[in-house]
Amino acid sequence: MAFKPLLASATALALLSTPALADCPIKVGVLHSLSGSMAISETTLRDVMLMLVEQQNAAGGLLGCQIEAVVVDPASDWPLFAERARELLTVSEVDVIFGAWTSVSRKSVLPVLEELNGLMFYPVQYEGQESSRNVFYTGAAPNQQAIPAVDYFLEELGVTSFALLGTDYVYPRTTNAILEAYLLSKGIAPENIFVNYTPFGHSDWSTIVSDVVALGAGGEQVGVISTINGDANIGFYTELAAQGVSADDIPVVAFSVGEEELSGLDTSRLVGHLAAWNYFMSADTPENEAFIEAWHAFIGDTARPTNDPMEAHYIGFNMWVNAVTEAGTTDVDAVRAAMWGQEFPNLTGGTSVMLPNHHLAKPVLIGEIRADGQFDIISQTTEVPGEAWTPFLTESATLTSDWATLGCGMYDTATSTCVQLTSNY
Repeated sequence: MAFKPLLASATALALLSTPALADCPIKVGVLHSLSGSMAISETTLRDVMLMLVEQQNAAGGLLGCQIEAVVVDPASDWPLFAERARELLTVSEVDVIFGAWTSVSRKSVLPVLEELNGLMFYPVQYEGQESSRNVFYTGAAPNQQAIPAVDYFLEELGVTSFALLGTDYVYPRTTNAILEAYLLSKGIAPENIFVNYTPFGHSDWSTIVSDVVALGAGGEQVGVISTINGDANIGFYTELAAQGVSADDIPVVAFSVGEEELSGLDTSRLVGHLAAWNYFMSADTPENEAFIEAWHAFIGDTARPTNDPMEAHYIGFNMWVNAVTEAGTTDVDAVRAAMWGQEFPNLTGGTSVMLPNHHLAKPVLIGEIRADGQFDIISQTTEVPGEAWTPFLTESATLTSDWATLGCGMYDTATSTCVQLTSNY
């Protein structure tokens, strides 16, 4: 498949004539669900990784080697993520893994990564409350998505009653615990915070949507904070439309719905609902234009959208390439040290920076759904440093992460001690 190269570093281009400095080929593991309930979101991430690998090979490869993508399908089965990660590291002997979507899949992989000293780049927004030595989190932490979205509801839309609707697993539950504490600190009464969880693939939304509508019976302005994941979103948005709920009545801001998910919906009745991400396809920059052009050429389909986790993989992969180039090796410990402070241009403008807590500093965007399934960007910040630990929960208020200086991902500033090094928090 043809493509147009994007931002190739001078170092990478110079490698065209550089002798091999590593065992060839350099192997990149791709750990994304290609079947099951999460395939709707994760298949595109497999595809963009194949594009990025092809681009880098065309630009001269890495350390004098070509890169080989090793793709596995954990099939939306959380224990299988751990098995496939172990297979990638011990059988395929990959140098790095790019993968996972849900937090339960990431947490399934963590013990394997830490046992075998593997390295993984995780590209999706998540609940925070974690900082592994072996993971770089290129998606949004709560302070880069959930908190700004709630602030938008409070300050711009006058929402006074909140429905926190999520899929029943760790990301929605932890995120909503943070948001409940945050809303209470903002003066929202406990009785005006409604929380509900549904299983993966949930399809019968009639009662839940009716309950949400009933929250406004007393004249309160209701807003929905959605941490619903996967194909359950189709049923949720369909039921909203079926009950005649518009964004003017009850706005929804979603954290796991982007262009890819909307492509399977009739978006004409969802106009005005919102999403919070760090990237939207509609961003008007030369970098984004080039990325979209390359994606469409690679995939052979101009209707295939781009989305936020794709940009996260784009940033993470290019930072990894540059860190490997600086380190002169794919050795995990050397690459990890070279990752701290890495910078790479965002597709929405500005520059992402990798922090010592293994999270990025990057902008926060609020988008409004258009009838064509794209988003109008109605709010964009400068780069916000991602926080591994939220100050809004008592158990993490004094915690920080600093792998570069403190060598610890869970450092208690109150006692000046490293609580623990592994991620079984």
